[in-house]
Amino acid sequence: MNLSTGFLTKGTIINQLVASFQQVSEAFELPATPIRHREVNLFRHVDGATNSINENGARKCVFYRPTYARSPISYRRHAPTRRGAHVATRTFDLHAMTILFALLTSLTNALAVALQHIASTSDTKKSSGWKFVVYLFTHPLWLLGWLALCGSLVFQALALHFGPLSVVQPVLVTELIVALVLRQLWLRQSIRMVTWMAAVVTGGGLVIFLVATSPHAHGLAPRSSAWTTPSLVCVALVALLIVLAQRGSPSRKAALFASATAVMWALEATFIKATTDSISALGFWGAFGRWPIYALIIGGILGLLCEQAALHVGPLSVSQPFIVIVDPVVSVALGIWIYHERLRAGAVHLSIGVLAFAVMCAGVVVLTRTAPTSMAADFPRL
Repeated sequence: MNLSTGFLTKGTIINQLVASFQQVSEAFELPATPIRHREVNLFRHVDGATNSINENGARKCVFYRPTYARSPISYRRHAPTRRGAHVATRTFDLHAMTILFALLTSLTNALAVALQHIASTSDTKKSSGWKFVVYLFTHPLWLLGWLALCGSLVFQALALHFGPLSVVQPVLVTELIVALVLRQLWLRQSIRMVTWMAAVVTGGGLVIFLVATSPHAHGLAPRSSAWTTPSLVCVALVALLIVLAQRGSPSRKAALFASATAVMWALEATFIKATTDSISALGFWGAFGRWPIYALIIGGILGLLCEQAALHVGPLSVSQPFIVIVDPVVSVALGIWIYHERLRAGAVHLSIGVLAFAVMCAGVVVLTRTAPTSMAADFPRL
């Protein structure tokens, strides 16, 4: 048997298996996901030609003919209908899960800040130095704050695993709105009406931006080399911003350090996404044999250092808007650059999206400038 005959026989067998799978899917009403000549990361798949692990740790499956694999996400049962409806349902499920996990990330981040603030300000003895550190480590609310931070990292990783950067990172702006709710209901602070209006404008601008631009992923797993140039550009930009932040007024320093923080957090989001892909393909311990998890650790440390510097050198009303605004801008750019994510084409949709994003940014600025400057309660906490 020559080589061409061997490939023909193999292709015939695969087509028979695929046809059998499609018949079973239709019989049990299982949704099917089309896969055509692309790298995928599925928990179960049929290998039509090659089966290898790419440089990022994700399983690479190249199919010579259109095949279908059961979706690992959507397990709803549907009445027999066209395959396009199944694909549309699965896409809707992925978008819903992405938004849900992104909102949970915002909630846990805001909750962590509130918990640790309450713990750090409830020391009646006004301890300092190592005594204050010991007090924090023995305070249950402070420890719960760290647990909430860990939860936010998990939720963000899940959101980035299921959806594109261009959706997840902008949705994290809602942390400011969630924080306002917590300050009103839990910390018992009086929030001005103009602040609530700014929160509504921020949320409305975000929703219109996402609907108008409709960010979506390309579906291909990028190679490790795809991170080289974007990472170098981001690190160089962060270094430049840090150097420029050494001089000037406190507000200028806070703005520059905050911008460096936002760039670092945006790059960190790409590392989180790559790490989750490695874990899903190789398992938790197997991911330590790939580079993304180490880039995640280093990027997280650098981001925290920049953030602490921004909060230390200037007012929060300056640093917070820059972090919240610059992060999604850089994240969308990196999503397009590294993951080849796409926004809805058309001058009208892009114009509406840009305008909505500008409105969202204006809402963020007003919200952060009119919100209470501290987290002290205006009336006794229940």
